[in-house]
Order: sequence, then structure tokens, then C-alpha cells
Amino acid sequence: MLDISLFREDPEAIDAALARRGVAPVGAKVAALDSRRRALLTDIQKAQAERNETSKGIGFAKREGRDAQDLMDAVSALKEKMAGLEADERAVAAELDDLLLGIPNVPLDDTPDGADEADNVQVRVHGEKPHFSFAPKEHFELGEALGLMDFEVAARLSGSRFVVLKGGLARLERALGQFMLDLQTTEHGYEEVATPYLVRSDALIGTGQLPKFSEDLYRAGDEHWLIPTAEVTLTNLGREHILTEEDLPIRVTALTPCFRSEAGAAGRDTRGMLRQHQFSKVELVSVTTPEDSRAELDRLVGCAEEVLKRLGIAYRVMRLCTGDMGFSAQATFDIEAWLPGQNTYREISSCSLCGDFQARRMRMRSRGKAEKKTRFPHTLNGSGLALGRTLIAVMETYQNEDGSITVPEALKPYMGGMDRITP
Repeated sequence: MLDISLFREDPEAIDAALARRGVAPVGAKVAALDSRRRALLTDIQKAQAERNETSKGIGFAKREGRDAQDLMDAVSALKEKMAGLEADERAVAAELDDLLLGIPNVPLDDTPDGADEADNVQVRVHGEKPHFSFAPKEHFELGEALGLMDFEVAARLSGSRFVVLKGGLARLERALGQFMLDLQTTEHGYEEVATPYLVRSDALIGTGQLPKFSEDLYRAGDEHWLIPTAEVTLTNLGREHILTEEDLPIRVTALTPCFRSEAGAAGRDTRGMLRQHQFSKVELVSVTTPEDSRAELDRLVGCAEEVLKRLGIAYRVMRLCTGDMGFSAQATFDIEAWLPGQNTYREISSCSLCGDFQARRMRMRSRGKAEKKTRFPHTLNGSGLALGRTLIAVMETYQNEDGSITVPEALKPYMGGMDRITP
């Protein structure tokens, strides 16, 4: 959520910043609602003061034996007036909150302008694309030929965009998760956290998925939603808390299943595992001071990149333009792995700086030990990495002409000595 003071001070500047994201002007409406709410609060305070003063008059009149009916009628009228004003204030406040909750974060000044992914900017490329003496296959061709990847059984169980993995591929996916967690916790300083997979609406409001993107989520009963990413639970660990700035940065990670309806992805990536309703992911979340957040973003990207470096997967890093960033982000770097079967790069991690946007929504604050005032810390999140897409990259990169998959060196300790996946 954006700071309301920005709309009070310069609504035109906010509109200009949001226009870079293709958002229609909202500054005047926010400022008008805010002004109306503050006026109502002033009227309520005045009515309350008048009521208190009139109530005192009733006591004086009674002690002096005078008729106090007129004063009592005035108090009743003021009480009724206050009830009306308070109802109006609640309605205006609710309208203002709904409006603010639907406004995306403003991009950093150095975020590239653009309409969509075609305007993203390549930052760097790492690793050599593998060369084959045969035509490389896509992951689903490899997996089905091995008899270890079954989309038909998954469809009978759950419908489209699900998969059943068996044998060596199931173990390879599990090995990827363990490898990623071990790397991030033992070498990069992230604390592993086990969190719930079900959350209340407030948690999703805090990270920005609600109220605007409910169609992308799965609801579970009246009170809960399935998490679309562990960003939700990990970032909300600090909700409604005052953090000590000397303890920052906080860096946490979790391996969880993620559930997404993919409502906006109809017809896209219908074959294979690229776009699933359920997938597992290692998530990285940082909470830090405003002064350190930009450097923390670079560090976060590096932590995610290291996974692909250790696995020997070629990749590139892209700086997302204003039109392709997520709702809560100020700046985003995507890491795209090279998939030989598709002969293209595909996103495997997205790392974002959210500034104080999420902290405001979840009422998370920070304060130095010598300070009296609190402020909003900055939050960051990124995939480190998505297991399914990493599995795809490993399968396609390490495929052999006979259809087997060579196990990367980094994963062999997690595979019980298995160095090749065969039927």
C-alpha cells in the first residue's frame, strides 16, 4: 500500500509514477476521499466535544433544580448526529482502503519503462548452452518415454495442469529441493522455516495477492486460502510487529507446495510441467532497512543464480520493465534458464524489491534501539528456485541420446549414488 501522505502532498506526481505502469490517474480521487474522511473525523470530534459540554450542562441544571429537558434533547440529537457522521466516516474509510489496496507499487526511477515482457532488458548471460549430436527433446517427451512422468493419470486424479512423477524423476525433484535448501541455509545465511500452507485473507492482503487477484488463488473454506507462494507466509512472519533494526536483515527460506489457478494463462504452456496448478518452490524472503534494500536485491538475485551455477544450467538475468512487474514490486529481476528442448530461455526465478509497500499493508514496523520513532522496513522476495522448472532445465540440459538423464554432480549426494536416470 502506498503512503497516503504522497497523495496529500503531490497527487500528480503519484499519477505520473503510476502511469509508467499503465495505471489510470487515481491521485485526485484518493486525495478527495482522504480529505472527506479527515473532515468527517473533525466533525465527529466537534460533535463529541459539544455533546460532552452539553452533558455537563444537564448536571448543572439538575443540581440547580432547573428543567434540563432541552439540554437532554440536544444531547440525544448530537448522539444521533454522531452516529450518522461515524457511519459516513466508516463508509468513506472503507472506500478509501479499497481504492488504496488496488493501487500497485510505484517503480524505482531506474526500472525500465515498457508495456510487456518484450520490453524487458537483458542484464547478463551466464554459462554455455549445451550442444547435442542429436535433436534435443522437451522434458515431457523425455519423462513420458522413461515412464516416469504421467500427465494422463494426473488428469484422471485432478484434471489438467497436474503431473505424477515416479521413480528417478520423483527422487530428482526431491533432491533439487534438498540441495536448494542446504545451499541457501548453510552458505547464504537464510534460516529455514516450516510454515502453514493455508492462510487467512489478511496474509494475502499483506503481500498484495488480495483483493485484486483472487481469481489466481484457490479458496479453502470460508476462512482460508491455499498459498500461491511461501512469500505470503514468510513475509507475514513480521506482520503487526515492531522489528529491531539491529537484527536486520532477516533472511528466511521455505520449501513449500504452491497452488495457483493460472486463471490468466488459458491456452499457454498446456503441454508439460511449465505451468502447473500445484508445484513446489524454495522461496527466499528478506526484510531489511530502506538504506540497504537495493543492495539486498542484488544479493538475493545472486543467491538464486548460484543454484543454476552449481547445477551447470545456462541462464540469463533480465530486468523487468514497468509493464511486466508484479503488483507489489518496485524492481524485479527474472532469471531465465536455457531449455534446449524448447530452444529458448524460460523464467525460473523472479526476485523483487517491494520497498515499504507490503510492510504498510501488514503493519510491520522497525525501530533502532536508540530511536523512539518507528518506520516501515523494506521487504524482498525471490524464488530460489521453482523445483518443477528446475527439473525441466536439468532434464533437457542433461539428456542423452538414448533418452536417459545424467544426474548433475551437485545432486549426486542426494540421489543415493544414482548417476543416471533410466526407465
